[in-house]
Amino acid sequence: MKASQIKELTQEELLEKIEEESLAYTKMRLTQAITPLESTAQLVKTRRFIARLKTELRARQLAK
Repeated sequence: MKASQIKELTQEELLEKIEEESLAYTKMRLTQAITPLESTAQLVKTRRFIARLKTELRARQLAK
């Protein structure tokens, strides 16, 4: 998801997306602990995506 697409999301959608991605990240980390993932880069991508979402959410809070 591009930055422009993230900016188009509403605050509720951002919160929902953060929750979904955080849950997916946690599941990936647990799976990685048991059996190695095919692509460990996916962990990094998911963590960075969560950070992008949180950054946009925080920017909106400060803009108020």
